[in-house]
Amino acid sequence: MAHSAENRSAGGSVQWEELLPAAFKRRLAACPIVYVPLGLCEPHGQIAAFGLDTIKAVWLCEEAARRTGGIVAPTVGYQIHETGYHARWLEDVVGEVNPHMTAMPPEVMLRFFLYQLRAFANAGFKGIVAVTGHGGGNQFDYRLVAERFARRTGLQVFVASDPELTGGQYEGDHAGRYEISQLLYIRPELVDMEAAPLASVPGAGGRLALGDDYADATPALGKRIMETCAEGLCAAAAKMLDAIKSESVNTAAASAASAGAAEAPPIGYAIMEEIWAELLSSSADWRTTQPDAGQQAVGNRSRWKALERRT
Repeated sequence: MAHSAENRSAGGSVQWEELLPAAFKRRLAACPIVYVPLGLCEPHGQIAAFGLDTIKAVWLCEEAARRTGGIVAPTVGYQIHETGYHARWLEDVVGEVNPHMTAMPPEVMLRFFLYQLRAFANAGFKGIVAVTGHGGGNQFDYRLVAERFARRTGLQVFVASDPELTGGQYEGDHAGRYEISQLLYIRPELVDMEAAPLASVPGAGGRLALGDDYADATPALGKRIMETCAEGLCAAAAKMLDAIKSESVNTAAASAASAGAAEAPPIGYAIMEEIWAELLSSSADWRTTQPDAGQQAVGNRSRWKALERRT
């Protein structure tokens, strides 16, 4: 994307995988916050790219890192999407066709996220900001992991879906006016409005979860949405950075009082497994393992029935 290339050439990369050690250390020292883009490939109608959720999460994390400081972690392009409340939604808006998704079970993604947090802490970050471009409820389970990790390690972790960053100014959707506008703004070449009639072509897959109001999407609306999301994300990161700096001052004073205090050792696997055991013990309460309250059951012949409940 030209926008990203221009920013990289002008001010250097903010992406972990592109940074040399010296540049990484400089950015880490200036702002010890890591941004984690959580995405997914799933259908967004015949008109939009599969990776919309991933693309917008990356865009937001990169913008926050450029504006507020910090480093963007490698993107996670996999997500929880088949189980629990997802199953009925998929039956309704995708049907019995192959949706070509990068979906993973809850226990796989949540455990992976827990170990991601460990990797960030051991790399020297003091704050972790995770942005999921796929919302609807997944973010609540990621927050459970974040809260348990923060409680045991003392690190600060913030998790939000992109609509939550708008402070109620915009309501998210799926491949409708909200999401298609986002992609029209940040990657217009990945939207083809003229492809909508393919929904009626045999073998094309049908409507593929396209929102009813997709035709109302515009780049101008997408810009307003994405800028509002970015402002919300930057505000959350700035608040976290202030807290980290305040804590660092207190820690430095305590270290001076106890001369020669050793640096804290890396977090090992044992504490991670303890946290994971705690999380597993309450897995029946995860949002992603059960249908929503009052949600109609998936049809017995649907391809999604077997994944409706996962305990």
